[in-house]
Amino acid sequence: MYIGVDLGGTSINIGVVDEKGKIKFTNSIATEKGEKPTDLVMDIIKLIDRTIKDLGNCKENIKAIGIGVPGIVNQETGMVINCVNLGWQDIPLVDMVENELGIPTFVDNDATLAGLAEYEVGVTKNSSSAVFITIGTGIGGGIIIDGKLQVGFNGVGSEIGHMLVGENYYDCNCGRNGCLETFASATALVNYTKKLINENELKTSIIDACGGNIDKINGKIIFQEATKGDKLANMALDRIVKYLGIGIMNIIAILDPEVIALGGGISNAGDFLLQKVKESVDSLKYFEGMPVSKITIAKLGSEAGIIGAAMLGKYKLMK
Repeated sequence: MYIGVDLGGTSINIGVVDEKGKIKFTNSIATEKGEKPTDLVMDIIKLIDRTIKDLGNCKENIKAIGIGVPGIVNQETGMVINCVNLGWQDIPLVDMVENELGIPTFVDNDATLAGLAEYEVGVTKNSSSAVFITIGTGIGGGIIIDGKLQVGFNGVGSEIGHMLVGENYYDCNCGRNGCLETFASATALVNYTKKLINENELKTSIIDACGGNIDKINGKIIFQEATKGDKLANMALDRIVKYLGIGIMNIIAILDPEVIALGGGISNAGDFLLQKVKESVDSLKYFEGMPVSKITIAKLGSEAGIIGAAMLGKYKLMK
């Protein structure tokens, strides 16, 4: 058995996962940052310990712990180099967990691990190469080539959301302008929809759908009204599809993966989104008849983070 920890900005989700990637038990607590960054690490340790006790003190059956964090990790040292949303800088996460629990522990970027989960038990299983793109508050990625996770020499690879794709009307949280996630994430979709509402006189059903309060607009509402034919909603959607297509074609031009899987909250739009993205990518092919990667919707949803973190432990122990 393996323990997978999915560390998010609002909650810490943990699962005990078997060799085949099936979740057997879960626990979760709210993410409380505390006065010091290490306070949150201690919360993770306590949750793991509690989970082991809930399962009847099965510590001897846990082969490894994997942790997914929304940041950049040093693979060799297990150090979290940077995690902006949690206020982490150079946190020795692996050492702290191993010293307290005595179980082999590994850490990686959460989107990378979601990609690993899809490769192990999801839609990209048995593919020769795959890229997972998670589209939510931001955009993250997981890249697997010949069965191996690709994170780059310095561990800062697969940051698909920070691919520059154009000039935008606002900067990314990373401080640069033009990152893909400022064009094609759920946050970008909501921001641009509000911009259109404030700057245009177009009538839109989005106003009624959010109860007249544009601060309550979310991706679900925008997709819902777009499927009903609302012009403004479709204008906003067309923009993210355009730039998502650019990002995907850039990935194809560099890696030419067998499969590209779309996950995260926006992927809940399913075939409605998928068809538009495929058309966008097809329009950007750089020679007639060019074959492109299979593009599909990811399978595992919210379970991907836990499964991927657990599978990281399995993956590392097998190396």
